[in-house]
Amino acid sequence: MDADELFARKPMPSIVIGEDLAMLSVEELRERIGLLTAEIARLEAAIAGKQSSRAAADAVFGRPGQG
Repeated sequence: MDADELFARKPMPSIVIGEDLAMLSVEELRERIGLLTAEIARLEAAIAGKQSSRAAADAVFGRPGQG
């Protein structure tokens, strides 16, 4: 396996919120649900990381406006 294969990514399908779903198959709809579920998990993890960083900073430096 060469470097190009290691870093090759499958192109993300374009998902437009609110678009007409009538022409999509059940399998395509399920794939979209999987992609969106994975994206939600990624976003929740980013939020948790930011909250953790903020809590650590607050523990070291105190909360703004106190003291």
